[in-house]
Amino acid sequence: MNIYFSGIMGVGIGPLAVLSAKVGHRIFGSDRKPSLMEQSLVNQSATIEIGDQNGDFLAQMHHEHNIDWFVHSSAIKDDHPELIRARELGLKISKRDELINEIIHEKNLKLIAVAGTHGKTTTTSLFIWCFKQLSIPVSFLNGTTLSFAPPSDYQEGSQFFIYEADEFDRNFLHFRPYLAVLPAVTYDHPDIYPTEDDYRDAFRQFISESQHSLSWASDSLDGSLTESNPDITLLGAHNRKNATLVFEAIHQFMPDVEPNAIIQAINSFPGAQRRFEKIADNIYSDYAHHPNEVHATLQLARELADQTGQKVVAIYEPHQNMRQKLVIDQYPWAFEQADHIIWLPTNLSRENSDESPIPPSVFVELLRSHGKTAEPGALDEALIANIRELSKDNIVVLLSDTGLDAFARVHLATSCNSCAYML
Repeated sequence: MNIYFSGIMGVGIGPLAVLSAKVGHRIFGSDRKPSLMEQSLVNQSATIEIGDQNGDFLAQMHHEHNIDWFVHSSAIKDDHPELIRARELGLKISKRDELINEIIHEKNLKLIAVAGTHGKTTTTSLFIWCFKQLSIPVSFLNGTTLSFAPPSDYQEGSQFFIYEADEFDRNFLHFRPYLAVLPAVTYDHPDIYPTEDDYRDAFRQFISESQHSLSWASDSLDGSLTESNPDITLLGAHNRKNATLVFEAIHQFMPDVEPNAIIQAINSFPGAQRRFEKIADNIYSDYAHHPNEVHATLQLARELADQTGQKVVAIYEPHQNMRQKLVIDQYPWAFEQADHIIWLPTNLSRENSDESPIPPSVFVELLRSHGKTAEPGALDEALIANIRELSKDNIVVLLSDTGLDAFARVHLATSCNSCAYML
């Protein structure tokens, strides 16, 4: 097929375009600006235009090559010129999920779909790492950059396709997995799921539409596991729980693989980007933006700090005002492992910027009322100077969605444990 990708430089669409080329399709696409994906796309002989995406390039490619399928990112609005032109040309149009399913069906792959509120990316990355370490052919589409693999790949002879299935906008319900793996399920995305029952019902539907599933009994989704594997030595209780699911999946569904070999592969896992990623001495960046994730990340930091007699400082940029209103009472528990907290203004993300967010002072006073030392902060030079000073003696954990991480990498980053394999 000839497939056109609108938004081809994006972190979601770009790896899918590369995967499509690797399974034998010819790829075309456009975007408003280039990205690190460009070289990988060029390597797959992609025909790309960078510009205003007015639809003319799409029409030209269809005239010259007869485009079979127009795939667009969720960021493309209904009135986007390329989407309008695709309709006028009578092209097949879809978002990512339908094409992913087509590739899985076309190549007769068994889908291992990793879903859940927390731990998806780490668990997906750990699956990919273990398959590679165990020399098991595997195809995959991952949600982050890895030091040991590209964001997507297809290997001839692979039996399984590993995919991070996101519950946002109910996307994961478009799939019928061979194996569903759920590291953790706690209520989130109130903008999509009005109540916790709605949220859990979606996961129950996901499980019911999967041939097999692995989850934790404590998540109240009829899960099968009750305790972590004691032989796994990864730092962080949440990482050991994620790894236990990976161990059980490989052990149950690939019984010829020696259990000790699986454990050895797991314990050598180098980690994933933005998951307690060391970006400088004593400074770590983590994607945690939900109280459960914050608690898990700081528990890991405490394990590491206790080995060296250091303290843990958390610098937090909340994500979404709606989420903050829902979870504010959980923050004293979420930050219990931190010795000091610096609280930044909320990143509104998809929300209406006219809505007044909860100010940092409210969260600071809440934490102080529970015996924590906390202060407000901002993304400025004073914060950078403060982090540099703190990192001399303490472990500093940067917890954020995007803003703080990007800011810190510009001003602080000296290393990256997941940048060896560039896009």
